[in-house]
Amino acid sequence: MHILMTADTVGGVWTYTRELVSGLLRRAHRVTLVSLGKLPCRSQISWMDGLPNLDYRPTPFALEWMQDSEDDIKMSLKYLENLVDEVKPDLLHLNQYAYGTLNVPVAKIVVAHSEVVSWWIAVHGQEPPVTEWSTWYRDLVTSGVSGADAVVAPSRWMMSAIETHYVRPATSTVIYNGRNPLLFDPNAEKHNRVISVGRIWDQAKQASLLTQQPHPVPVWIVGNQEHPEKLMNGYTAGTAIPNITFCGVQSEDEIRTLFAHAAIYAATSRYEPFGLAPVEAALSRCAVVANDIPSFREIWADVAYYFEANDPASLAAAIRTLAANNKLRQEYSDRAYERARNRFSANRMIDAYEQLYGAFVSQEAAA
Repeated sequence: MHILMTADTVGGVWTYTRELVSGLLRRAHRVTLVSLGKLPCRSQISWMDGLPNLDYRPTPFALEWMQDSEDDIKMSLKYLENLVDEVKPDLLHLNQYAYGTLNVPVAKIVVAHSEVVSWWIAVHGQEPPVTEWSTWYRDLVTSGVSGADAVVAPSRWMMSAIETHYVRPATSTVIYNGRNPLLFDPNAEKHNRVISVGRIWDQAKQASLLTQQPHPVPVWIVGNQEHPEKLMNGYTAGTAIPNITFCGVQSEDEIRTLFAHAAIYAATSRYEPFGLAPVEAALSRCAVVANDIPSFREIWADVAYYFEANDPASLAAAIRTLAANNKLRQEYSDRAYERARNRFSANRMIDAYEQLYGAFVSQEAAA
């Protein structure tokens, strides 16, 4: 099977793409991969080295959620239509909504990783203001979802957001994201330490919750502290907050080492359609302390230790409880590890996509 896939190089979507593409290639499929947004650095594409049957096409086209991206979307649509005509894939796997509108003779699967309206509501507590851009964006997402042969979401919560704020897809399914458990070390020596991964300035990740209360154990926060336009006031590297260490941006190998030796992972996001970092921490046998939001409840059920939604005092209390109780902490770490291995493995994700792809390719072959 030959799949043409689009993906952006920013954040978790690129990690998801790497897992999926690598797995599909190992299973003897062909992939033409088009990246969008910022052109990747060498370290972001080193995983492609030596992979057979991969045709990689990096592009700098702006992403649909970016301001002033209208012209780039038009150009990228034309680019993709020409590319489909050139490489003749069996199916399109599109990690952006806009490309559900492509006028091509093959099935289009659109994956709904996140979107602006539900993000805005989670962060600001109300619908975004109506502007020329927001109207354009909503129309674009609605058209893309309507034009897709199938829409995939990484959680039921995310699919509900699409149906609530845009339109109900003709065909929809939920496929949870996955990671390869072999990449993580669940047996390393643990230290009574909390780790969290998230940009300090990002209101959706709200790692800053960890800085608002004292903690009895070290808390390490991994992520960019520099806002695209300014530093977040009060949370720069020079700020002295007891027991808080700002680790800055770390490589994937460095983050895996931090996960391996931390006892607790703090999932602080107020908006998280799935969340790969908590899965990676769980595969490293960290106990997961999670914000009590619907998507985390869906993903982690009763194996996470929840704190009251967006409440820094409740988060601090949860950390104190687990830090002080070795038996309870071990129980939660083991439960998170087993759930991540059983439900959020890369192989399980790839199996589900293969089954979905096969159904559409078989329909086209029979037509």
